[in-house]
Amino acid sequence: MVVASPNPIGAEKAQPIELPVIDFSAERSEVSKLIVEACEEYGFFKVINHGVSSDIIAQMEEEGLNFFRKPLCEKQRAGPATPFGYGSKNIGFNGDIGEVEYLLFDINPLSISQRSISISNDPQKFSSAVSGYIEAVRGLACEILDLMAEGLWVHDSSVFSRMIRDVESDSLFRLNHYPPILDSHSHSHCTPNNKVGFGEHSDPQILTILRSNDVAGLQISLADGVWVPVPPDPTAFCVNVGDLLQAMSNGRFVSVRHRAVTNSYKSRMSMAFFGAPPLHAWVTAPSELVTPHRPLLYNPFTWAEYKKASFSLRLGDTRLDLFRKTALLPLD
Repeated sequence: MVVASPNPIGAEKAQPIELPVIDFSAERSEVSKLIVEACEEYGFFKVINHGVSSDIIAQMEEEGLNFFRKPLCEKQRAGPATPFGYGSKNIGFNGDIGEVEYLLFDINPLSISQRSISISNDPQKFSSAVSGYIEAVRGLACEILDLMAEGLWVHDSSVFSRMIRDVESDSLFRLNHYPPILDSHSHSHCTPNNKVGFGEHSDPQILTILRSNDVAGLQISLADGVWVPVPPDPTAFCVNVGDLLQAMSNGRFVSVRHRAVTNSYKSRMSMAFFGAPPLHAWVTAPSELVTPHRPLLYNPFTWAEYKKASFSLRLGDTRLDLFRKTALLPLD
């Protein structure tokens, strides 16, 4: 179990590494191949020349930052998060905490419009920014999932993306704000210490499309347990594999464990789209990915079943192992 600790984390081992950057303006078969390689090795990559309008991104960032600049009493009118709306410190339902405040939305435009009334002084502008951003990044997520299926030589290239395109998709959009630890009036002898803003976890959904302002904070965990900082890149989206995609790729793709740390002097805001299927959708690997040499790793399950299992665990617990086909045999 992992609780997002308020203690400094500077002593933990972290080293920079070259992470995959995929240029969507390249030839399609090459992009597809590179995405598959990145998902197999890291479960993470950056996308540039992605086709999402800079205006759409800027409008969403402006609206998000305007909200988080408000006095706490005004922000609390948009909460408590149950689960949608404004929340602070608490992550999930089982006692995990972090140095973070957030807004969580489902992706239904009517729901976004209604929720915007308690969030913004100009609800129509805020709602338009959120819905426009979601539409754009959902389109990007679907394109990435189609490229993944092509790279895996799956006959039905929309097998993954149609789950997110479904009108009943359970996808989410989340704005996270990590306030600075020290303000500009802090004395110079204070020693800055980063703290965990959002603790170690994997994303339970299919795919996450993440964007942050030009402040570092995201870290991913490699197989050897080393935490790798991901430098901020204003031109790129960060994409990571979720638990469902690990199951649907029959274990070929890795659902990467990651965390967010706070910055001592600058506030960081991230915008995350979590692509998910409808609750009733069955999650299993396409037949092309199941062979005698690579038998089915996970029992088929619905997204509703997986969500229920996720909500019963702590943030850092490994959920996917609950659905592995290989059962442990009792000792004699």
